[in-house]
Formats: sequence, structure tokens, C-alpha cells
Amino acid sequence: MKFLGRLALIDLLRYVGKWLLLACGVAVLAGSASALFLFLMQWATTTRVTHRWLIWFLPVAGFVVGWLYLRVGQSVEAGNNLLIDEIHDPRNIIPLRMVPLVLGGTVVSHLFGASVGREGTAVQMGGALADQLTRVFRLQPEDRRIILMAGISAGFASVFGTPLAGALFGLEVLAIGRLRYDALLPCVVAAIVADQVCMLLGTTHLHYLIPFVPAVTAWTLSTVVIAGALFGLTGMLFAEATHTLGKGMKKWFRYAPVRPFVGGLVIATAAWFLGGDRYIGLGLPTIMAAFEQPLPAYDFLAKMAFTVVSLGSGFKGGEVTPLFYIGATLGNALAPLLHLPVPLLAGIGLVAVFAGAANTPVASTLMAIELFGAEVGVYAVLACVVSYLFSGEAGIYRSQRMGDGKRRKAPKVECQTSDKEPQ
Repeated sequence: MKFLGRLALIDLLRYVGKWLLLACGVAVLAGSASALFLFLMQWATTTRVTHRWLIWFLPVAGFVVGWLYLRVGQSVEAGNNLLIDEIHDPRNIIPLRMVPLVLGGTVVSHLFGASVGREGTAVQMGGALADQLTRVFRLQPEDRRIILMAGISAGFASVFGTPLAGALFGLEVLAIGRLRYDALLPCVVAAIVADQVCMLLGTTHLHYLIPFVPAVTAWTLSTVVIAGALFGLTGMLFAEATHTLGKGMKKWFRYAPVRPFVGGLVIATAAWFLGGDRYIGLGLPTIMAAFEQPLPAYDFLAKMAFTVVSLGSGFKGGEVTPLFYIGATLGNALAPLLHLPVPLLAGIGLVAVFAGAANTPVASTLMAIELFGAEVGVYAVLACVVSYLFSGEAGIYRSQRMGDGKRRKAPKVECQTSDKEPQ
């Protein structure tokens, strides 16, 4: 028995050592890529704000990026959904070309004024770079699944500065209602180390302040439930609108580069003539303002419209930061109606709309705690869970599978391949 115990301990140490080394390797790659990406994003945003006329080049920029993906990037066009599909059904190593294509495509999108995010880029870079280790170390399919999940966690954690949320995002995003604990150690290590690598390379992240958190009462809990339901419905509306427009654009314009050209023309015209500059790019100043002062009640709808057109027409980036904007400004608008502090509901909305749209309530709750402090934990988890329940069965990631369902036992479909739309 002692001999068997020693063998088990040796196997455990070997397993831990293996994944510590692999996860740290993934973290260095993903954290370095995210640092470069954030520096380029800062340059692109500053340049666009300084030279407002650049918005008129958005249609041409969209056409060029669309043409590049058509010529050399069709194998990686699916983006985050490709990573999720490969985790569920490992087939082919993610082409390394995903990294420069999504990095360049996103920076160009922000330089000329598309309303897209940044998490998609960081996650795709993290996953693609992590998958190159599959070839180097000749990993088996099951190990490849885990290293891809670690890459997703590392990318998400480093681009937002939220290692706990990043670790859980890589575990939670794959299937609705189910977590994969066999990848817990690699995802946690990759997320923490990637965040540290990104900071060591000189990147900084925004800090949000919620100066007052009211005591937990029946009234505050009830109002947070109401707000959570509205956040969930908003997340569902965003996901459905984006997917619907994307399908429509593919039907109306068969030649892929024309889609972002048309979308870019619509965005540029609206931003220039309707004064929509606050709704393009990441919109970080408006997110910060949502914690500090009353904003126009329609801000969340305007940002949703700009983002749906940007993503639905094919611009590269991500959905999460625009969802933060939508949630924070919606929370800002709801706070006086629900008699809750504006900073509190802006912060809860920031994470809860994302929780509903991405079907990731646990990761979103941890993000709230990391961004705003543990005091908001009770309200954040309640809003995120309610938002998750009210957001429907679909989400922003089409390859996300159904695990155990939201309200009842759902049929297991892990062995089925997801439907892919033609590019």
C-alpha cells in the first residue's frame, strides 16, 4: 500500500509539474501578445481622437481587412468560435496566422472608428499561441483541449487585468451550465502569470470606484433582481441583433469584403453627422463617466446599434468591452428609477450584461469583485445569475454548447459538432 501511495504521489507531482510548465509557457506568450496589443490599441485610439477625419477611411479599412481574411484567413475567420469548436472536437492545430490577422484587423478597426472590443483579439491570440505548443510537445487531444482553455484564460486575464475572472472564463465559456475542472490548475496558473507578464511589460488597466455600497436589505435585493432581469434581456437583444445582422449581410452581400465596407460607411456617416463619436471605439471615457455622473438614457442603445453594425458587418475585435459600455450606461440610467447609487448599478450593469450575453455568470461575478471590491459581491452575483437566466439559451458565442441548461435538465450534445455558417 505504501508503494502504491508513493506511485500515486509521483504521478500527481509529475502531472502538476507538467501543467505548471505548460501553463507558464502559455502565459508568457499570451501576456506578451496582450501587452503589445494594448500598446497598439492606445496608439490607435489616441490617433483617431486627434484626427477625427480618419473615420471616413473606415469603409476602405474594412474592405482591406475583409479581403485579407478572404485571401489568407478563411481558416481562422470563425475566431473565438473556432477555438471553442477545437476544444470540443480537436481536429487541426490553430494556424499561427490567426495572431497577426486578428491583431492587425482589430487595431485597424479601432484606428478608423469601428465600435468593437478587445477580448476577442486577446483570446484568439492566446489560444492560437498556446496551440503551437501542441506541435512542439506533441500533445494528445485531451491535453490539447486543456492547453487551448489555458490560452483563452491567459488572453482574457491579461487584457482586462482580472486573473480570477480570466481563469473561470476559460472554463465556463465552453458550455452553458457546466465547468471543466480537469483544466482548473492550468487555467488558473496561465491567467495569473499572464496578467503578471502583461503588467511587467508596462501595461496599465482602468480602475473603477464604487464609493458606497448600501447594506443588504429586502429592497436592495429586490431592485437588483429587477435590474438583473433587464440586463439579461439587454444581453440577449445584443446577441440576437448581432447574429441576425451578420446573417443578413452574408445573404445580401456575397462578396465578403463588401460587408465591412458597407458597415463602415454606415458607421462613419452616423458618427460624423449625428455626433456619435462617443459610441465608436472602446468608449472607455464614457464607461468611466457612468460611475461619476448622469448620462443620457439612450447611451446604451446607441452603443448597441454602433456595435451591432460593426460586428455584424465583419469588423474584428470583440464584444465584451462594448457590453461593458452598454451595461454601465444602462445601469446609470436605471439607478435613479430603482433608487440605487449610480456607481453601484453602473458597476453591476457592466458585469451583468456581459454575464447574460456570454452565459458566464461565475466569471462575471469574480470580475466584479476584482474590479470593484468584495463589498459588491452579493449584489454582483445576484444580478449576474438573474441576467444569465433571463438572457435565453443563445449567446454571443455560437459554438458554445448546451451543458445542463438554465432552468431544467437539457439533453447532452457534447459529441455533436456545432453548425457553422458559410463565410
